[in-house]
Amino acid sequence: LYVLKDKEFLYSVWLSLKYGLMLIPLNILLSITLALLLKGDLKINRLYRTLFFMPFVLDAFVVGVVWTIMYAGRYGLLVNLLKPVLPASLYNTGFLGNPNTAMLAVVIAICLKNIGFGTVLYTAALNNISPDIEDAAKIDGASGLKKFFKITFPLVSHTTTFLVITGIIGAFSAFSEFFAMTGGGPIVYKWGVPLGATKVSGYYLYNHIANLRLGIASATSFLLLILTLSISIIYSRLVRE
Repeated sequence: LYVLKDKEFLYSVWLSLKYGLMLIPLNILLSITLALLLKGDLKINRLYRTLFFMPFVLDAFVVGVVWTIMYAGRYGLLVNLLKPVLPASLYNTGFLGNPNTAMLAVVIAICLKNIGFGTVLYTAALNNISPDIEDAAKIDGASGLKKFFKITFPLVSHTTTFLVITGIIGAFSAFSEFFAMTGGGPIVYKWGVPLGATKVSGYYLYNHIANLRLGIASATSFLLLILTLSISIIYSRLVRE
């Protein structure tokens, strides 16, 4: 009961949902776009697929540290490249120090880390589509976009479902990237209390474990498991229908 009444827990669940809703569609969009661009067995395509896949094997914490340096205020690479168009406050705090941009900054970093995996999966799925189906679509006069939405995308739906479900699980278990990049901050005031703008449910769970509040941590883990399973099952049934 304590966990369900805890405003910090409720806000952390909302942040995890927000993180997933931002990350999953972006990851799928970029992954399938790259897969379509790099489709085929040319050496240059294999090289690019390998280069895009390499960041995926790195730990999220390592990727987070690298991006933290790039996002840093004043001396960070990105704020200096964008200095002419950035507000002075954002230039000083950096993208991770501003509550309006911190979550988006983490999403972009992790999406660029993960798209190589999605690209490989979509490439394999695209290669399994029979050329006869594509030839029939051309004969019927299907345009590029119509062919994609009516034929290609439905035929790779199993890959999309897999990426969505693993993305949901990843969103509610995310911790390393936030620990490395934001520390759960910056602080915002919600419901009259100070809360972390990026303190997702995984970070909330970590704090209770670190402070040896194991009963609360166990209850939190159970609730997150139920929530993750429920969302995954609902999505799977919607896709099936």
